[in-house]
Amino acid sequence: MQRSKFFSPLGEIRMLASDAGLAAIYFPVQAPRLEARLAPAGVRPGHGNIFLLQAEAFLACYFDSDLGYSPDIPLDMRGTPFQVDVWTALREIAPAHTLSYGELASRLGRPRAVRAVAAAIGRNPLSILVPCHRVVGADGNLTGYAGGLIAKRFLLEHERRSLAAVPAIAA
Repeated sequence: MQRSKFFSPLGEIRMLASDAGLAAIYFPVQAPRLEARLAPAGVRPGHGNIFLLQAEAFLACYFDSDLGYSPDIPLDMRGTPFQVDVWTALREIAPAHTLSYGELASRLGRPRAVRAVAAAIGRNPLSILVPCHRVVGADGNLTGYAGGLIAKRFLLEHERRSLAAVPAIAA
């Protein structure tokens, strides 16, 4: 696995890529557990890795309020089929919108699998690109996020501010 870093308003964000695609976008606090799971053989600098460069471009646009930039980065999602289904469904939640864990479970056709959905979200290795920060508790309150609740709140508020700043198109 190859690794690079991106410096955001939230601080350092790290990325991992394999030869197959982007495998992770994560916060340093996640590094020991996530790197051990995804890169047991270790990581090396990823200078010039196309998947890491694409992820850096995505993050730069995202934090520059260009929420419409959605790159077609090949992803190397390493999880169970159920986890990959959950992570894929997360990508369908529009910026600045939120869903509860139960609503996401229902969208997946598994309304009774709320805890399993929450567990899969907790193992999402592709923060921001696979927007698990857009999932909230049933009461609308912010709940766990690997980058911390301050980061989750920042990302949601950033998306709301970014969309509010987009001028309306006259009909």
